[in-house]
Amino acid sequence: MIMKAEIEPSEFINLKGIEYFKFEEDFMEENVRCIPMVVRFKMDLAGIKLKLGEWGRFHPTERIELALLPISTAFETEHYRNYLGALVTQYTGQAATPLSIDQYPEWNNIVQLPEMLKEKSSEIQVDISISQWQRLSNIQRFALLKLCRTGHENKNFPKAVAEFGLMDA
Repeated sequence: MIMKAEIEPSEFINLKGIEYFKFEEDFMEENVRCIPMVVRFKMDLAGIKLKLGEWGRFHPTERIELALLPISTAFETEHYRNYLGALVTQYTGQAATPLSIDQYPEWNNIVQLPEMLKEKSSEIQVDISISQWQRLSNIQRFALLKLCRTGHENKNFPKAVAEFGLMDA
């Protein structure tokens, strides 16, 4: 009888100082745990795209550092960009892939629900109100929108909606 290997919990699951979601424990691709939403959020703000293969080469302490580093100011964001870029270069010998920075990201619009969120939530028969949207943290709104996009782990969208307390509209 073949036993399925037990997947170790991520280094982020009990990490203080970040938002890490239960549904993210399911994020596995090619035997590499996917980049957590908190890091993806910061990468978008810093303007760097990170490939899963690059992420998988980083040491766990470096991944934790990427989750914990603040990006509240322009200086902190520039430091984050430089640190992440240096890690990519260190492990791959290549420059980090730049990503255009959205000056008006949809997750930051708290007066209107994004269309793709309305469409995706209607697929699972959930009606998210504007007041619920407003109560979510920036990273929660960011995560929902990432999970709505084609090519992303859409199976985790209903899990995120439930985890964020949005099932009771």
